[in-house]
Amino acid sequence: MPKNYITPRGFKKLQDEFKELYYGERPKLVETVAWAAGNGDRSENGDYIYGKKRLRQIDSRLKFLRDKIESAIVVKPEDINIEKIVFSCLVTVEDDDGKESIFQIVGEDEFDITENKISWKSPLARAMLGKSVDDEVVVKTPKGLVNYIILDIQKPNE
Repeated sequence: MPKNYITPRGFKKLQDEFKELYYGERPKLVETVAWAAGNGDRSENGDYIYGKKRLRQIDSRLKFLRDKIESAIVVKPEDINIEKIVFSCLVTVEDDDGKESIFQIVGEDEFDITENKISWKSPLARAMLGKSVDDEVVVKTPKGLVNYIILDIQKPNE
């Protein structure tokens, strides 16, 4: 099974979604489907047809979440050493144009580019992992090669 590195916040988010689906939405939907099934002809019963379809979607998502939770390797901030870039670090970089950006390297299920959280499997993160302050990394992007200088490495604040 592939490694599934994740931050504590990302792990909690997966667990919360699982609990909401399993204990919240799914039981209500089962009740609706059972009620709809008791109303006679199921072939033209919208509540029954939609309910069964949604139930399959929920069960599929629950299996996905369960697999992710079971394979998770939670990396706690207190367990990391920031001499070199490792998973969950906050990394400040400067690009060729002198623009500074701060990225956090997170799990593949928790990346969010709007918050500068990048997956540890992304080209930028893979180029940075194991590097130190003042190292240069080159990343191939759709616009061509981009050079970054690593300015700072910090532990995450979660």
